[in-house]
Amino acid sequence: MFNFAFCTGIENSSPTIKGGSERVDELEKCRFYENWRTDFELVQELGLQFLRYGPPIHRTWLGNGRYDWAFADETFADLRAKDILPIVDLCHFGVPDWIGNFQNPDFPRLFATYARDFATRFPWIQLYTPVNEMFICATFSARWGWWNEQLSSERAFVTALKHIVKANVCAMRAILQVRPDAIFIQSESSEYFHADSPNAIGRAEQFNTERFLSLDLNYGHDVDARTYRFLMENGMTPEEYSFFLTNRLRRHCILGTDYYQTNEHRVWADGTTSGSGEVFGYAEITRQYFDRYKLPVMHTETNLAEGPKGDEAVLWLWKEWANLLRLRNDGIAVVGFTWYSLTDQVDWDSALRENNGRVNPLGLYDLDRNPRAVGRAYKTLIANWKNLLPTQSVCLALPVFLPSHQENPVVLAQQDYARSLVRSQLVDVQPDKKAKPDAA
Repeated sequence: MFNFAFCTGIENSSPTIKGGSERVDELEKCRFYENWRTDFELVQELGLQFLRYGPPIHRTWLGNGRYDWAFADETFADLRAKDILPIVDLCHFGVPDWIGNFQNPDFPRLFATYARDFATRFPWIQLYTPVNEMFICATFSARWGWWNEQLSSERAFVTALKHIVKANVCAMRAILQVRPDAIFIQSESSEYFHADSPNAIGRAEQFNTERFLSLDLNYGHDVDARTYRFLMENGMTPEEYSFFLTNRLRRHCILGTDYYQTNEHRVWADGTTSGSGEVFGYAEITRQYFDRYKLPVMHTETNLAEGPKGDEAVLWLWKEWANLLRLRNDGIAVVGFTWYSLTDQVDWDSALRENNGRVNPLGLYDLDRNPRAVGRAYKTLIANWKNLLPTQSVCLALPVFLPSHQENPVVLAQQDYARSLVRSQLVDVQPDKKAKPDAA
């Protein structure tokens, strides 16, 4: 078991742009397909045992019940051999071409089958983020018109959101049928909207309510009357809303909060927004999310570009870590921290709206796999703190185990107990039982 999870991630975003004619494959842009063995070695070099990583959905999921598991088999076997715990990122901003986009009402049912079949093929995996940043995915795809369906309406946004969150819930249920002690880490952007003037207060309050929508639905947290009316007026039915209220999966969840300098916004009198930079910071905003859901917290994403001085990202790492310690010392169950991602990324300066090939120096390593200053600083931070944190809370531990411990009698007993609990809560939506996974 683990008292604290230091983590990094492999950037595997894959949205489509230009009306679906082009895909932005960050695994390809960051040269992961050719360097994945080296990348996993770098994870070990940092002293990490947790890694956010998922297979490329558009190359793996070929149809309903049809898969090409070859790359997943190879990469996950290597992680298992290295005794690294993957937090499996199944859907990161994109779906295969044959699904279409997040307006497809069949997506939740189909995705549950994919999740179940993945878990069946890799039963030793315990940690999942079924759908990454559900709120951001729906916003960028269907409210701002940037990715995938590239729509810009409230109805399209609500449609995308309800399909994405239902897919996440159905995937959790499907995975629990295979791995009853699975733990789900909802990596979600933690946002805040600041009113610039009294005339902007109403709009800012609306945005600050809507920022919780994906997690409210996912955790079955009843929304307020104004938000309920907004959902009903934009295509959600009372029956669809009731589905979210009936799920009982919170006991399997960790609240993953992502925070960047761009997560806080300034709201103007005309309702438009612009970036405000860091005003409240990670600790204050995460406290708001914790107060709402009362779940263990993991800092699941942060980064900052290495600038001209060379120490900008190092200082940001220190600041985020200080914020996390503040929360933990105040009694909030914070169970992990993540610098995202392992390597530099590409084209996030345009929010993946353009395939320009522009390298963003955000990683612990550059794309030649040389360490950046923040990579060296993170390695030192891990070495300095990994032994102290358990002594601060000997009773707080994640019930997760290394791949090498999966056959331990304690782990098997935990699964048996979890299985008895899962049987009583898995009702209503099931994945398509007719689909059978294809062997690679």
